[in-house]
Amino acid sequence: MAYDKFTILKSTAVPLPIENVDTDQIIPARFLKATKREGFGDNLFRDWRYNGDDTPKQDFVLNNPIYSGKILVGGHNFGSGSSREHAAWAIYDYGFRCVVSSFFADIFKGNSLNIGILPVQVSAAFLDKIFLAIEADPNAELEVNLPDQKIIILSTGESESFDINGYKKHNLMNGFDDIDYLQAMKNEIREFETERIY
Repeated sequence: MAYDKFTILKSTAVPLPIENVDTDQIIPARFLKATKREGFGDNLFRDWRYNGDDTPKQDFVLNNPIYSGKILVGGHNFGSGSSREHAAWAIYDYGFRCVVSSFFADIFKGNSLNIGILPVQVSAAFLDKIFLAIEADPNAELEVNLPDQKIIILSTGESESFDINGYKKHNLMNGFDDIDYLQAMKNEIREFETERIY
């Protein structure tokens, strides 16, 4: 399944300065029955977003209209807990294309990269600067430059580099998942097969 190509993303951001956000908080287990990737965004952070009677909790950030954008900024150790792919699906389906944190759980990070979400890991100090910039101005924008592997706080000009696996970077920039990557190489694969000596 192909995804949006990711090169440079300039967007406002939604702040979630909570540490140890686990996958059961991102998408509660009772919503894991579906096997298609669509529709999970409705239940992203379900128990934090809604009361028992399904009315929105006014104090949760996703219900605050002053915050919006394609970038979610989370606290340290984002995506810990179980390995459910649905957590990444819910974030993507809601409309986020990038998650920023000072640390990601490895499995969540891999699941995100596999479906077109860029997890940007920054230092704790730079994460604090991002939160402060958003607190000062909810319309403050971040620029995430995947080719240069750099994230910039546009209101201050401060920036920091981030790491990413070269294969995953290639796939994100081309909108590929693993199967798309192989399909894009099918001519080379055929050529290899014709030249192979058994």
